[in-house]
Amino acid sequence: MEMTPPGSANEYKGKTGLKRVWNALFYSMAGFRAAFRHEDAFRQEVILACILIPAAFFLNDEAIARALMIGSVLLVLLVELINSAIEATVDRISLENHQLAKRAKDIGSAAVFVSLVNVAVIWGLILAG
Repeated sequence: MEMTPPGSANEYKGKTGLKRVWNALFYSMAGFRAAFRHEDAFRQEVILACILIPAAFFLNDEAIARALMIGSVLLVLLVELINSAIEATVDRISLENHQLAKRAKDIGSAAVFVSLVNVAVIWGLILAG
């Protein structure tokens, strides 16, 4: 496999317009499938989202409150996807125990934790009235 020289355009970046958007859609779906297939935490958070998102419609009548409740849940999925990408990249580089690899993975995990705390705080404040 030939490497693209530094500073040159990536051959996959040449797509523009609707073709680029269409390709991006399929890459995104492949990413969702990979995360769902290989990441236990992502599957658990998808199940949580499938419960909490409909619940937001039943638990509150205000559009802003619903948006905050649903947005906080979607943020967990977003952060988990980024964390999974970080972990996969670190593992691709080396499976050796290294303090920087551990730090990267721990920071990604902390980001997921903060997003989960965010859900608890937002839902708690809204439901408490």
